[in-house]
Amino acid sequence: MSSGNIKNVVFDIGNVIVRWAPLEIVRLTFGEAAASEQLAKSIFQSDTWMALNKGAISESEAKVQYQQALDWSDLECERFFYYVKQTQILVFGSVELLKRVKSAGYKVYALTDNVHEIVAHLKSQYSFWPLFDGATVSADLGLLKPQPEIYQSLLSQHKLQASETVFIDDMPYNVAGAKEQGISAIQFENSQQCEAELKALGLSF
Repeated sequence: MSSGNIKNVVFDIGNVIVRWAPLEIVRLTFGEAAASEQLAKSIFQSDTWMALNKGAISESEAKVQYQQALDWSDLECERFFYYVKQTQILVFGSVELLKRVKSAGYKVYALTDNVHEIVAHLKSQYSFWPLFDGATVSADLGLLKPQPEIYQSLLSQHKLQASETVFIDDMPYNVAGAKEQGISAIQFENSQQCEAELKALGLSF
């Protein structure tokens, strides 16, 4: 594939545009002593969290499931979902990068495994969402990265050519999933590194 023909830049949201920190959420919710990798796994790798990301259940239904499965109180549920949203601070330099790419004439999109209520929070809290020319969200589709179908949905939904598209994600398996569909992909570490890799692909902004 020749470089220099990229027209579309697709951004993941968690740990690309905003911070996503499961251990921190657990620490803030349950306190330092209780916080552990194991507890974070039992919450964020649970069927409940998957169903929430696939749009199969609402946040209020998830609260009920967590109360039953993990014996949480109402207060713990409220605190957990508060910190899920409030810890999602902007990643340094990413919105500026998005704006510069867009103003150089490239189309910009979002592809995110995300929850309806979190997306609503991000839209109300920050001004970056309207910058996207379109967004493909797991909860709208019932699909998660790196399922091939979610990348195909991105392309068909926004009428994009894989060969003209680059995808940016922090997770290596999501990057690999995009590449398998013929989409160029960059593993995000920080906005400076991401900018350098975009320019190496032939983008100019």
